[in-house]
Order: sequence, then C-alpha cells, then structure tokens
Amino acid sequence: MTRHPTPEVLISEVGPRDGLQSVQATMATADKLRWIDALAAAGLREIEVASFVPAQRLPQMADAAQVVQHALRHTGVRIMALVPNVRGAQAALVAGAQKLTLPVSASPAHSMANVRKTPEAMVAEVRAVLRLRDEMAPGVPVEVGMSTAFGCTLQGLVPEDDVLRLAVQLAEAGIDEIGLSDTTGMGNPAQVSRLFKALQREIGALAGAAHMHNTRGLGLANCLAAYDAGVRTFDSSLGGLGGCPYAPGASGNVVTEDLVFMFEAMGVSTGIDLDKLMAAREPLETGLPGEPLYGMTPEAGLPKGWSNR
Repeated sequence: MTRHPTPEVLISEVGPRDGLQSVQATMATADKLRWIDALAAAGLREIEVASFVPAQRLPQMADAAQVVQHALRHTGVRIMALVPNVRGAQAALVAGAQKLTLPVSASPAHSMANVRKTPEAMVAEVRAVLRLRDEMAPGVPVEVGMSTAFGCTLQGLVPEDDVLRLAVQLAEAGIDEIGLSDTTGMGNPAQVSRLFKALQREIGALAGAAHMHNTRGLGLANCLAAYDAGVRTFDSSLGGLGGCPYAPGASGNVVTEDLVFMFEAMGVSTGIDLDKLMAAREPLETGLPGEPLYGMTPEAGLPKGWSNR
C-alpha cells in the first residue's frame, strides 16, 4: 500500500443523523444529547447531529434545532447538519450549524425518491443554498454528499461518467466540498479507488469524504481503498447504524469503532480515544433499547496491551 506523508485522518461521525433516520423508534432528546456528549468526549472532531427536514417525513429529527444548539457547547468539534433544500438550510443556520451537507444523488431514480427532484434540479437548489449561506453565514462551509455514486438499488448501474459530470456541475456552482457516498453498499475497492482518483483529477482539492456502507461486508476495504487514493475524511456511524429510508436495501454505515481501530492499528492517527468511543455505545443502547448495534471491535474487545493514547 502506498505510504503517505501525513498519517492522519478525520472521522466524521454521522450516527446522530444518518443512524437515527434509519430506525423506527424515536430516540428521546435527552438520550440523544447524552450520546452526542459521549462522542465529543471520545475525541470526535466532526459530528453530523441532525437533519433539517419536515418532522412528518422524519419524526426522529423533530428536535434538530435543539440538538444543534446543545452540541455547540463542545469546543473543538464541528457541528454539521444535513439540509435537503433552502428552507432546511435557513433553519440549520439559524440554529447555529457550523457546516451544511446537501444530498445530491447521482441516480435520477434515487434523487426523485429521496428529495423529489432530479439531480439537475438539485444543482440549482445547491446554488440557492450557497446564496443563502453567503447572506447569513459566509464562514459556514457547504458540502455535497453525492449519494448512490457507486450504484443504486432503484436504478442499478450508475455510470461513472454521470458521477463525474455531476461533480463538475456542483464544483462550478461554487460548492466547498464534494464527497462520494456508497449509499446502497454496491461499491468495491477497485471501483472506489478508480472513482475517487478520477474525481480528484476533475475537481482537485474539492474532492471530499468517503461515505461507505457495509451492506455487503466491504465497508472497511472500501475505506482503505479510498485512503490509498488520497481521501482523508471518512464518514461512519457508531454501532453501524444508518441507511437511507428511500433506497431499498441500504443497510448500515461503516462502524466507527472498527474504522478507528483499523486506522490506529495502521499507525494513522484519528485523534479518537477508542475506549471512550466504545463507552459511547451505552447512551445509544439506553436511548434505543433493543436496536441491534454492530461492530467487530466492540464484540472482540481491544487486544491485550492496546493503547492509542
């Protein structure tokens, strides 16, 4: 594997948003806040804490503003929120979100199911969000997470040329960062490496995070392929919770605990205390009793003598 001069990665925890949107139960706000506090205490430097969508669509996110405002007390942690449109962006900025993420799907079928707009219409929505950001909070970065970049259970194959063409349109719109999401867990390491390298050739430093799902057991392998391709930001979810409600078969995210263990064992710093990270499962288990959590590292335990502090 290629050795890189800066052995450090940013793990962006998306469980409080992506994880909770995929479960039927609604986690009590107090439990959610305690979970976010535990994540911050473990050393997470970026947490996506909420989605600003209509409560009737995702009742799990009805407390989004309260959650953002609470999370802001954690200095040194960037508080992110997902917003599907201008209305959501305005509410997130009023609440104080420090970074916005917009979902723009490379698959027209998934785009219509998820946000009820075509990918082209979402590019126009991105432009409108950027104008609003410039008026309200010029310092807040806006990222696009490009959904179904590696395949779609509704459409099937998503041509790589379509992904790159859409990325160029978003870059021209003025977006700050573009990540690629394996929303349905259809990607493989060779594909991940190829597409991220092509993305970097097309848009340079705007190429952002890898958001991988472990649907078919390739989540960590795909993250490693993305790392070797130069990616340094990775989305993941504590306990492997997550999945798009509008993409059939889109099961959980890469497990944060396993991802951190992999990188730290390789000598790549995450800045996260793995013991404290695994302790953050307790408020999640309390808030979602009976919800299955995943992770080989929590199941097996840390090796004897292990320390990443």
